[in-house]
Parts: sequence; structure tokens; C-alpha cells
Amino acid sequence: MSLEMLLLFTFVLAIFLGFELISKVPSQLHTPLMSGANAISGITIVGALVAAGSVTEGAFSVVLGTLAVTFATINVCGGYLVTDRMLAMFRTKKPGGSK
Repeated sequence: MSLEMLLLFTFVLAIFLGFELISKVPSQLHTPLMSGANAISGITIVGALVAAGSVTEGAFSVVLGTLAVTFATINVCGGYLVTDRMLAMFRTKKPGGSK
């Protein structure tokens, strides 16, 4: 089995496993899991900044690093927005209509 086939098999297996795990998560656990995913994406941003800043490795790594920084930043911001919206559902509303 070649390395490419092994990597493809691992990628497809991760897709199916991830889908099965995410579909079985109850809504009460969504917020803590999203916070953990945001922390992991924050680590991804640090690694992507290192890749984007390495000028000695060539233009391809700089482009990939810049794309990684962009997508990880979008993921972190979107995750925090979703988490805030989910937590807003559990906040008690004060009398008078304000939050």
C-alpha cells in the first residue's frame, strides 16, 4: 500500500468518524465542545503564522500559511459567535426587556 493510499484512507476514515461523532453530540454539550475546538483553532493560528512568516521556505509555504491563518481566524471568530449565541439562550431575561 503506497503512502498516498494510506493518507487517503486516513482522511476518509476521519471524515466518517467525525460525522458520526458530531451527529451524536447532544445540544447541551455543544458549547463546551465548541470552546475546545476554538482553542485548537487558536493553536492552528500560531502554527500558520510561523508557516506564513518563513520566507526562506519559498512562496508556496507562505501562500499556504496565509490561507491557514485566514481560515483558522474565520473558524475561531465564527465559533465564538456561535458559542455566544448558544449561551444567550440560557441567560435569564431581566424585567423590562433588556438582557
